[in-house]
Amino acid sequence: MTAPGPARVLVVWCPDWPAPADPAAARAFERVVSLVEELCPRVEVLHPGACAIGARGPARYFGGEEALAGKIIETVTGGGFACQAGVADGLFAARLAARAAAPGSATVVPPGQAREFLAPYPVSVLDSEELTELLPRLGIVTLGDFARLPASRAVNRFGVPGGAAHRLARGLDPRPLAARPPPADLSVSVAFDPPAELAEPVVFAAKALAERMHDGLAARGLACVRVQVRVVGADGQEHARLWRHDGLLSALAVAERVRWQLAGWRPAQAARADEDGVRPGGITLLGLVPDQVVRARGRQLGLWGDAVVSDRVARAALRVQAMLGHGAVTRPVPAGGRSPGEQATLVPFGDTRDPDRPPDRPWPGRIPAPVPATVCRDPLPARVADGTGAPVTVTGRAQVSAPPARVSAHGGPWLAITAWAGPWPVAERWWRPQAARRRARFQLVTEDGAAWLAAVQDGRWQIEARYD
Repeated sequence: MTAPGPARVLVVWCPDWPAPADPAAARAFERVVSLVEELCPRVEVLHPGACAIGARGPARYFGGEEALAGKIIETVTGGGFACQAGVADGLFAARLAARAAAPGSATVVPPGQAREFLAPYPVSVLDSEELTELLPRLGIVTLGDFARLPASRAVNRFGVPGGAAHRLARGLDPRPLAARPPPADLSVSVAFDPPAELAEPVVFAAKALAERMHDGLAARGLACVRVQVRVVGADGQEHARLWRHDGLLSALAVAERVRWQLAGWRPAQAARADEDGVRPGGITLLGLVPDQVVRARGRQLGLWGDAVVSDRVARAALRVQAMLGHGAVTRPVPAGGRSPGEQATLVPFGDTRDPDRPPDRPWPGRIPAPVPATVCRDPLPARVADGTGAPVTVTGRAQVSAPPARVSAHGGPWLAITAWAGPWPVAERWWRPQAARRRARFQLVTEDGAAWLAAVQDGRWQIEARYD
């Protein structure tokens, strides 16, 4: 008997979708998934904005893969959502095919040609920061270059992650699937009595459930890549959804997907639910079913246990979020801007929200490197004087009245300035009169060895940050 060919996967991608971790985005994307489910069963949500289905069966019913993709695009677009689709051997190639498609159309990669389709893509499309930085230094720029390496060398040189990435570059699944379905006793669930009205206790319970599920899988040498999340409301309504992850679904990743699913669950009879709540009546049952498993290959922790520390931080953050709310624990994310205070934004822990100001834009007028280590939440008022004691001023043409000689920050003692650089003038938001401002920045080094980022605006000096 011939072995079955690679799985054909269809990915539906909404290119203009908001940030994946935004609850409003998850809530709205549930409508897209419902539209796809009207045509095909067992829709797998990759993240709010993208979902996937097995294409073989539905394609036979609708008269081919192109007809299937066209029907799905027509249905989703008719529901008011812009989308595009991709069909290929395996999820990785199908996702890239969807992104390569023109708006409102589909890219269909013929069976057996995933490797040729992937070959021109840069290695940066791999979901591995370490490999995307290392491979170009070794002269491996595209997936085609990587695929030409012998598989044994890829594993020997780059370890298990390198072997999985090498399979992707060759158009194969990142790892072979387990030949048997997961045993039913690996499903886990928890009941809430009284029903949980808020999302946070449910998400916290989801992480504990996921750890229990992973322990059961690990005891059998398995790991989960696709999980079914089953939620039952106090009114008896049940909501089940399949979630897939490019890598292994960690306990934190499962909890994040439960949060997205709760945000998207809005039955017709529930007209409105509070932002922090689940639904009127609450949730009585949460269940996790390992729908697709792979053979566990093990993983090697960092020499100093960095992965273990990260997991402990995640556990502590989720506990605090369960008690105080999702937004109570935040983490900094690099962002764009000209001042140091704008170059980082805080997002709730566990979210993958993109910043409103992307850091990779030019941002003319941005302060030069190095970036200060300590940024004042509110700039400190300061005074800067020249050698005669007169205040230093800056004209509209960025001309300094005299070299800065001493500085006093926030009413503190005067310190002699031993070195300085600037000014760097910038006119911000000139197109909005109410928010427009002009300022000139300086770097100052004082006699105590400290270095400061100072700015003068409307004739007033202030300290924005310190270089440690």
